[in-house]
Amino acid sequence: MSAGRSGDAPAVPSTPQAAASRFTGRTVTASRPLTGTLTEVSLDDGRVVVVKRGDRPDALRAEAAGLRWLADAGTVRVPRVHGHDGRWLVTDRVPDGRPGERAALRFGRDLAALHLSGAPAFGSPPPGGCEDAYIGLAPMRNATGDDWPRWYAEHRVLPYLRRAVDDGVLRPGEAAVIEDVLERLPELAGPAEPPARLHGDLWNGNVLWGADGQVHLIDPAAHGGHRETDLAMLRLFGCPHLQRVLDGYREVSPLADGWQERIGLHQLFPLLVHAVLFGRGYAEQALAAARTALR
Repeated sequence: MSAGRSGDAPAVPSTPQAAASRFTGRTVTASRPLTGTLTEVSLDDGRVVVVKRGDRPDALRAEAAGLRWLADAGTVRVPRVHGHDGRWLVTDRVPDGRPGERAALRFGRDLAALHLSGAPAFGSPPPGGCEDAYIGLAPMRNATGDDWPRWYAEHRVLPYLRRAVDDGVLRPGEAAVIEDVLERLPELAGPAEPPARLHGDLWNGNVLWGADGQVHLIDPAAHGGHRETDLAMLRLFGCPHLQRVLDGYREVSPLADGWQERIGLHQLFPLLVHAVLFGRGYAEQALAAARTALR
């Protein structure tokens, strides 16, 4: 049956150029590949968009919903979503700039305001998002809970701890150290916090320093979570002018006493994800973070 007949779903575009044209309504004038999955496309009105190819439809849906949820808070800057389908996601391109202290300070303030905009529960997905979502290439289940230590153990750390043991990346005796941390989470987690609206995968690669002098965030794994998790991710792989980011953050939303000692707790999940995806070195980092937390 022809895809063009009345009542049929529109055909999924077969190229990034066709996806850009479909979701912006403009004619494509030029394009160039950025990576194996990203293409920069220029339009006839002078705008430039980025087209992302995805092999998992739910991943693109989750990413688009996350970007829109972050944008709805009116705080941090994110690229506009023009549209998505089962294969493509089209967003505005962020022109490259240089990291700066003023941008870092403002980013910290905006990030605090984002977190304060809140979420219905720990683990709640963005409106229109997915319960079975992703963090990078890894699955991430957005089941909800109202107690952060229990939720974090059950729905973030334990699934990847078990997989790391099954894959031979962590030995059972080493996993027991992380399990000890999870048992003590209620006492180690610090004061109770309300669910924050998280980016969810806030490592340096997803923090773009724009030519407009502002920070823009991409590739979220957005959900309701603990605000210290985003800050721990910023520290995990390094972020330019991180101290200024933290200064700006605390101007808007002071952090609870002991937050620095809890960084390792919040890094356990991404470290175990990386251990499963990339190997033993990250498992050793997760083990070190767990041992530090138990001191």
